[in-house]
Amino acid sequence: MRGKMSTIWQYDIPQIGGLGISFTLSGFRLLYLVITTFMWAECLIFSTEYMENEKHRVRYYFFTLATYIATVGVFLSADLLTLFLCFELMSFTSYVWVAQEESKEALQAAGTYLAIAILGGMVMLMGLFLLYDLTSTLEIGGLYEACQPYLGDTRLYLAGGCILFGFGAKAGVVPLHIWLPKAHPVAPAPASALLSGVLTKTGIFGILILTGEIFMEDGAWGSLILSLGVITMVWGAVLALCSVDLKRTLACSSMSQIGFILVGIGTWVLLGEHGQIALSGAILHMMNHSLFKLVLFLAAGTVYMNTHRLNLNEIRGFGRNKPLLKFSFLMAALGIAGVPLWSGYISKTLLHEGLLEYYHLLLEGTVAVTVFGPAAIKIIEWVFLISGGLTCAYMLKLYVAVFVEESRQEKVLKQDEKKRAYWKKSSAACVALAAGLLPLMGCLPGLTMERLAIFSVGAKGAAHTLDIPYFSLTNLRGAIISLGIGALLYLLAVRRGMMKEDSYINVWPAGLDLENLLYRPLLLQAIPFICTLVCRILDRFTDGMVVILRKTLYRDSPLPHELEEGNLLTHYVGHFLDMVIHGMNKTVWIDNQKEESQEHRLSMLYEAFSENNTIIGRSLSFGLFMSLAGLVVVLIYLLIQF
Repeated sequence: MRGKMSTIWQYDIPQIGGLGISFTLSGFRLLYLVITTFMWAECLIFSTEYMENEKHRVRYYFFTLATYIATVGVFLSADLLTLFLCFELMSFTSYVWVAQEESKEALQAAGTYLAIAILGGMVMLMGLFLLYDLTSTLEIGGLYEACQPYLGDTRLYLAGGCILFGFGAKAGVVPLHIWLPKAHPVAPAPASALLSGVLTKTGIFGILILTGEIFMEDGAWGSLILSLGVITMVWGAVLALCSVDLKRTLACSSMSQIGFILVGIGTWVLLGEHGQIALSGAILHMMNHSLFKLVLFLAAGTVYMNTHRLNLNEIRGFGRNKPLLKFSFLMAALGIAGVPLWSGYISKTLLHEGLLEYYHLLLEGTVAVTVFGPAAIKIIEWVFLISGGLTCAYMLKLYVAVFVEESRQEKVLKQDEKKRAYWKKSSAACVALAAGLLPLMGCLPGLTMERLAIFSVGAKGAAHTLDIPYFSLTNLRGAIISLGIGALLYLLAVRRGMMKEDSYINVWPAGLDLENLLYRPLLLQAIPFICTLVCRILDRFTDGMVVILRKTLYRDSPLPHELEEGNLLTHYVGHFLDMVIHGMNKTVWIDNQKEESQEHRLSMLYEAFSENNTIIGRSLSFGLFMSLAGLVVVLIYLLIQF
């Protein structure tokens, strides 16, 4: 997005973090500022009903406000240091959302979320250190010129990879996605809507900056982003299709849609100056996905408020006689599935057009082959269409289960309409308003979505999107293929392969849970064991060196007369005090004589002091050794650099 929009507003606060922090406002930032504020307002209104009978409401609202401030700070950041500070603050404040219920599952999911956030943040910080050492700037507007002399330099790729790791962790990119399927089912539904709809987009925002300002037109980088997008897109869709939990399905769906966005970003980089269609598609799909998940998670929250269940077999048929809830959910489902006349179709068409444009340019030889040739791009196109079909299949699964099929637990799910409506008018208005925007934007793309693309990426980028005939047979063909694949997958995979005795079953193997399969054994067992082993070896080595030195160069000098206890100081001072006390016993203390040996008492105090000092010395020995080793490494690095 470099150079596409002029700065509307700039504000600097010096002397913070050494470099100061700064904020700016431009087209894309303003768009997401509006989206963020709109979603927060909707979710807060919905929360008044959702959190009505929940505990710790004050805490929830406080951290919701704090997360909003931090998120706005991310989108308005003018440099990477400011972005990092707001990014980490946002991670810590949003942790409370996941842990809100304080159940065993919630606390475990919150721990996973925080662990991934901290790990991503620390790796990102290392990348920022490397980038600043290389370019002497973290200002977003100046990164392009500062990085030009270092294109192709391994150090620049190392810095970019570390920063990508941090942003990818928040976006839910494979293999850093493990927090998404765990956090959303336990977090309050309005918080899930914000986690999925906005907070994941802060990660995408960072990837957009990193890509557009540093690695634009870098074929290797574009191929990496495209590959991550394809894997995330497919993996998330498969997880969503296999899930039988309403909110978990929506969480995995978010992961898949992030993959679609990354495909657009990767294609944009590979196309270079021809990539504005792909960029417009990525940005518009970000916006669309935010609105989709706002509607879907608030609808799921409505189901949970009334049933306190999320398993599809237990909430089956809940929405059959609830037309407004059914309409709202259907609008979002049709949008995310990419059905024509809904907004998701427009953004997915742009993403698809970007892939096709890159394919044709490769065939013509207009752009050079980097990692993927024409055949590979054709395969990726079909994976894109199949992933769209998977999206259609799992959304159809949810809609049929909740709004079409008959309930088998009428006593649990049946509502007493005379006593209480299933949601308040304020909640209904929030969901219906957001749902109504989706077909409106899909039916009038020229008046809505294309104008947003112009505002976000600039007139130069929009000139390409204005000429696309969205509803021509050529463009409708991709949507028809995806929807056809989705219908077949629903009939064959869901109705036949994922149902047993008329019940939905989770066919995803529990052993393929990456957290339990890889991360926990690696981070909680293997790495601590290795670090402990290395620390023990170094500690023993240090103590051994101290013993050898004391036996050789620094050998202890023997006392002329070896004392049984204490040292010379305690011996002489104690002996003097004993003489004084003996004299006092003969004169003043005749009736209350003191017999305790002061030499022995001082010797015991000395022994206790020596023992404590030894313990402290041994605990510090390894720390001092590691500090020295760190200083040596830093010194060697500085000598190499200068």
